[in-house]
Amino acid sequence: MSNYDIIKPLRSLLFVPGNHLEKVEKVFKSGADAVILDLEDAVAIKDKNSTRKLLPTLLEKHSNDISLPIVYVRVNGLDTDYCFEDLTTLVGPYISGVMLPKVEEVWQIPALDWLLTQLEKKENLQNGSIDLLPIIETAKGIASIDKIAESAKSTRVKRLTFGAGDLTTDMNMRWTVEENELHHIRGRVALACNASQLEPPIDTVYLRLDDDDGFKSTAIKSRDLGFFGKLCIHPKQVPIANEAFTPTAQEIQNATMIVSAFNEAEKKGSASIKVNGRFVDYPVVSAAKRTLALMKAISKDKV
Repeated sequence: MSNYDIIKPLRSLLFVPGNHLEKVEKVFKSGADAVILDLEDAVAIKDKNSTRKLLPTLLEKHSNDISLPIVYVRVNGLDTDYCFEDLTTLVGPYISGVMLPKVEEVWQIPALDWLLTQLEKKENLQNGSIDLLPIIETAKGIASIDKIAESAKSTRVKRLTFGAGDLTTDMNMRWTVEENELHHIRGRVALACNASQLEPPIDTVYLRLDDDDGFKSTAIKSRDLGFFGKLCIHPKQVPIANEAFTPTAQEIQNATMIVSAFNEAEKKGSASIKVNGRFVDYPVVSAAKRTLALMKAISKDKV
């Protein structure tokens, strides 16, 4: 994969409790790039088995409409009694991916990758068609993030994400509105993904539902740190996330100008020029080409 290949832009991934069918129906019209049906934290233990059985029929109803968000299912953890049944019941042509919670051991990703391969064979699906999105939610997971990302690059995993709620609890941290305490965590996750040649990671959810400006601010900060996309917990966050992770018209114009000017200069033997007062060399051009490729992928995805 080249530096300019974008697998699939996921700017907004909206969680919805799997046992609230009326909410599940509504999120398909939210404008999110993906919805995540949550079978883990959002579902009480007594309802896990019954919830799992309700979803296939509902999902199949929406599976043929390509204008709707793609569907991920957050299954229960590998250390629970529910994970296997979650997977065998819900892996099928009507979902695009599985979110695996509380990943903290290197073996977990290859193990689930193997199991998904077997289930794809059983369902006559193309090998690797079900994405796997690991979510890091513990201190142990963050401490092992480099090894986890390295183990993921040879599997179906395209990107990682992290969960600030469980993580801050596990680390006895105060999860503040400013989120300064997460800056180091975000840096670790972004660096690990990049070093392992994964897609940019997805950022965690935001603490406050009544603070749209705060949500926008944290989305932009994570974008600037190398993330692409945000986990959302309310439909009103979706358009904010989509905007934050979509290049602006000015950014597209600047990128186009940089690439065009540099191409002309390169033909004349120059690899460092000035465009609108800014120094431009190969790294700057590379970033500009990435911006244009991203916009192309977003536009194509929304056709």
